[in-house]
Amino acid sequence: MAVLVLLFIIVPLIELYAIVQIGQAIGIWWTIALLLVDSLVGAALMRSQSRSAWRRFQLALAESRVPAREVIDGVLVIFGGALLLTPGFVTDIFGLFLLLPPTRAVARGLLVRRFGARMLIGTVGGAAMRARGRRRPDAPDYDVEGTATDVDPDGRRRLP
Repeated sequence: MAVLVLLFIIVPLIELYAIVQIGQAIGIWWTIALLLVDSLVGAALMRSQSRSAWRRFQLALAESRVPAREVIDGVLVIFGGALLLTPGFVTDIFGLFLLLPPTRAVARGLLVRRFGARMLIGTVGGAAMRARGRRRPDAPDYDVEGTATDVDPDGRRRLP
């Protein structure tokens, strides 16, 4: 919570400082024009990268693969686009970092290294961890046995 409060205070101050410094160096109208062009180029880049991420997501589903990489890329593209659409030069740098495929791969790698274990534990039943021969730390160490009974859709009678 404190980190978010600091971000909402510090980032705008840094952005204002950068805009003022650039405005003093090149003039206010050129600074405004640069911010406008930057947002328009960012929107176009976000649109193209979003389409690319969506195509890769659809391809992964068509190949019956879990689209983990594609989902992470989609989230990074959304965040990168949001950063590029906000006025400011510092957030534009971070947004560009998340939108360009080579640097997005670096960001994806950092996220997976940082949160990869949490993502695996968060999967339904920890199936990904079991596939690798590991056990979820909070999972019981026994098997559950039982029987299944077919019933009709109304639930009124047993089916043979």
